[in-house]
Amino acid sequence: MEDNKISDEKLIEMVLAEDARRSLLMSQPYDPVSGVMSPGTRFDIQIPELEQGTIRIPLAMQELPEVKALMGGKSLTEVFPGSIENARQRWFQLRCRYDFPFWAFKCAHIKNKNGGMPLPFLLNAPQRKLIGEFEKMREAGLPIRIILVKARQWGGSTATQIYMLWIQLMRMQGFNSLIVAHQNSGTEEVMAMAKTALDCYPRHLLDPDGATLPEKEKIYVSAGWSRSAIKIPRRNFRIKIGSAERPDSSRGGDYALVHLTEVGLWKKTLGKSPEDIIRASTSGVLLRPETMIVMESTANGVGNFFHKEYEAAKKGTSLYRPVFVAWHEIEQYATAVEDRRKMAERIVKNRHSNFTDDERFPSGRYIWNLWEDGARLDAINWYEKTRRGYNNPDQMLSEYPGNDIEAFVNSGAHVFNRKKALELRKRCMPARFSGELEGNADYGERALEGISLEEDPNGRLKIWDKPDIRNGKAAGMQDRYLTVVDVGGRSVKADWSVIAVFDRIRMLYGSGGPAIAAQWRGHCDMDLLAWMAARIAKWYGNSLLVIESNTLETRDPDRYVDGDQSGFILNQLRDCYPNLYARRQSPEDIIEGRPRKYGFHTNSATKPMIISNLVRVVRDGLYIERDERCIDEYLTYERRQNGSYGAVTGKHDDMLMTRAIGLHVCFNEMTTPRAIGDVANNGPLRRIYQPSLF
Repeated sequence: MEDNKISDEKLIEMVLAEDARRSLLMSQPYDPVSGVMSPGTRFDIQIPELEQGTIRIPLAMQELPEVKALMGGKSLTEVFPGSIENARQRWFQLRCRYDFPFWAFKCAHIKNKNGGMPLPFLLNAPQRKLIGEFEKMREAGLPIRIILVKARQWGGSTATQIYMLWIQLMRMQGFNSLIVAHQNSGTEEVMAMAKTALDCYPRHLLDPDGATLPEKEKIYVSAGWSRSAIKIPRRNFRIKIGSAERPDSSRGGDYALVHLTEVGLWKKTLGKSPEDIIRASTSGVLLRPETMIVMESTANGVGNFFHKEYEAAKKGTSLYRPVFVAWHEIEQYATAVEDRRKMAERIVKNRHSNFTDDERFPSGRYIWNLWEDGARLDAINWYEKTRRGYNNPDQMLSEYPGNDIEAFVNSGAHVFNRKKALELRKRCMPARFSGELEGNADYGERALEGISLEEDPNGRLKIWDKPDIRNGKAAGMQDRYLTVVDVGGRSVKADWSVIAVFDRIRMLYGSGGPAIAAQWRGHCDMDLLAWMAARIAKWYGNSLLVIESNTLETRDPDRYVDGDQSGFILNQLRDCYPNLYARRQSPEDIIEGRPRKYGFHTNSATKPMIISNLVRVVRDGLYIERDERCIDEYLTYERRQNGSYGAVTGKHDDMLMTRAIGLHVCFNEMTTPRAIGDVANNGPLRRIYQPSLF
């Protein structure tokens, strides 16, 4: 809700009106028999012979000959000849085939958590949201591919499993399903759920021709010797279960429906990764309508396989659609508000406040964010009261995330302020150019001659702002650009090598900090990396080139072919490139004439310094990030028990380290960018120097 130009009084009235609308929508009764509030696209039809009279049924039924006849004025018994009981039964079977919520309530039963007999499966609000996404894809004739982030125990796995059973029992014959859980204990629960539903299933719906199954005939039998699979003979399908702990149990089989649960908790071990298990489980699923692959999990930090897949789904670059249910979409999380106007006045007037004296009380800005995310006043009231029971706000945010970003970032250990790191993501964007920067040679002095861009959509060099170069210099500027290198390895399994270019022009105006202008990220030999970095630095106006040198000064067979070449390569660069970073010399070094040491050395003394500076820069928003993968590195960076810093297991910090070194040099070792030569005498600079866009 945009409120910059709206008075507080007007905004309060708008909040009250919107809250009334949200509350009315939440309070509307859900009735799967009449079709009121059922998910999916629907239309009204009147059938006098039914108790409900007017019902809402799926739009897909509109083209059925039987439905057309009913809409044309024919009676139920005219459409389905015979007794009224027979006509109603045949209508029931027809509707069950097209109307999942109706079928689920009438035919599917789930375990009663309070004990007693199994209960009809009545969808709650979050389940209706999830089923609605399933139905959108199915009705559009698309394969169903969903990635679900679970906020709390609202039954997402149950809804998925029952929906798959519906497809198997009512829609398609011979559709086998596979369920892969995090642990073996989870597979037992899934199988128990399926057996409960089948034990209570109407026997007359099992036969494709509508004949009632004989009482002596079992609905399901074991599929082979293993207890991990059952078979439903009358519909010719199997249900198999497996676990990420035993990945071989998920291999093989002709599956059309695959449900992968708690994927975010699957651990990567030697010879086994979440990607491998999912590939083995889903490789046989054809890309055809009514097939399903559903990945779901509670969030477990950022940068892992599940988080990357969810982010890809949000961007629309994968086959999956993302689904997240916030805590305030769950009916039970609400406490009645005594004075709604008073509460509306409070949240409106405090909406810009980012501070709180007690962490048990969320800031006014956070409460306003909840409102903007769709929470009702009753839900916000519940949240404020519940939060008082948590002395650590992260625990509350982890258990009750209000959006998918909170779900991920509040489930891991962190060095950086998560909220501030996520603020940087807003300025991230796709690179305007991808390719490679070529020279007349790969190394040596000729590598810095004949520099040209070669466009390649899969290139390792990503450029957001081209260099503003005039007569070989940074458009008459001194110290505008800075190029920083973090050295990785040459194999694909090693750490990444990263070259980052900072544009410091905004520091000249006092209107902002440095911005990432370009970045190269890949694997290659150290000598080729050094010359590539020099080529990029030269292209950006002979910018100061800072190479992290402690990695170069270690002997690592993954990086070097013929031993430690760091001194030789850096000395070569010094002779060919005029602006190579060297460490400050002590008075003793100068007096004794010791040679200068090139490169930035990251060690137990300098690393805490540059990380502390980076924490401050991120917190205060003092630079502009462009690559959102760097944000993921911030969110998976931790301070370990021994006091050292590093990425959590399985993650990287290569981009982060270029920012740490570069922003330290930007703010503490380089002078403010300034005009030189003729440009300095030509009037205002703001009109002339802006980051180049193309």
